[in-house]
Amino acid sequence: MAKPRILVVGSFVMDQIATTTVFPREGQTVLGGTFSKAPGGKGANQAVQMARLGADVTMVGKLGHDANGEEMVKTCREAGIHTEHILYDDKLPSGCSVIILEEAPGKQTVNRIIVLSGSNMSITKEDVAFLKDKIAEYDLVVLQLEIPMEINELVASYAYEKGVPVMLNSAPSAPLSDDFLSHLAYISPNEHEAFDMVGIRIHHDGKTVNMDEAKAATAALKAKGVKNVLITLGEAGAILDTEKDGVFYSPCAEDITAVDPTAAGDSFVGALCVGLSCGWGYDETLRFANHTAALTVSAMGAMPSLPKLNDVEAFLRERFGQVPDTSVLK
Repeated sequence: MAKPRILVVGSFVMDQIATTTVFPREGQTVLGGTFSKAPGGKGANQAVQMARLGADVTMVGKLGHDANGEEMVKTCREAGIHTEHILYDDKLPSGCSVIILEEAPGKQTVNRIIVLSGSNMSITKEDVAFLKDKIAEYDLVVLQLEIPMEINELVASYAYEKGVPVMLNSAPSAPLSDDFLSHLAYISPNEHEAFDMVGIRIHHDGKTVNMDEAKAATAALKAKGVKNVLITLGEAGAILDTEKDGVFYSPCAEDITAVDPTAAGDSFVGALCVGLSCGWGYDETLRFANHTAALTVSAMGAMPSLPKLNDVEAFLRERFGQVPDTSVLK
């Protein structure tokens, strides 16, 4: 079996990260702690995570002709991603974000993020037309919602026509057409994005989840035409409702100190896609994804915090004494 070939069509965002002990109120100025920059963006984060876990990844996205773009491409190349199909806008800057991390004593770190899309939103149908034929070369296509919706819809239709499964990480929240949903093999909102789509709140107290609500939410999304639905629940883990094999729940990793939650969801989705592409069982795929994301939140920055395969394997062996069959990823 060859390494899974995964195509990511998505965003590049240079994260600009400030820390504070308290989020400022309206009209308030506070003194912060530290400032740093790190490559990110949902598309690029997921691509880098999958590549660091051993998948054969191609990235399609759009950058500006600037230093941020150069740094983000460099990070992708260092991860082993195929970057020959990355596009450039002659006028707009590369996407960037402002991330505020509240590091209150005795509490888990929480974040607030503003994304400035820049060149991410200038991708055109002509830019991706080459995928109509080329998309059949891939085992999985991964999309998010930080590029124009019409591009996501077009790429998903190309993949659907060629029988290639599509994973949509439906973040940030946006209305999704029935036609688009019908072209998806997988959708992976978090609990808040799922609520926006189906109006069902999933309550959980710590790591105790109201499974009736969770199953109702996944069933409502499946009723919209998506074959397999995954909802991430923060510290409560994740639930996966499959097309044929029932519902699977996985708690998140225990005893983790969250330093920076940025990219945790991207890390989870990337690891999940690798496990699905390798044909692992759902339970071990979810465990692999949860523990990959746990390593991510324990370090600072988006891409810098995304772990490599040997890091995840060591973590799983330490916790459980075993890992999935990762031979195809090496």
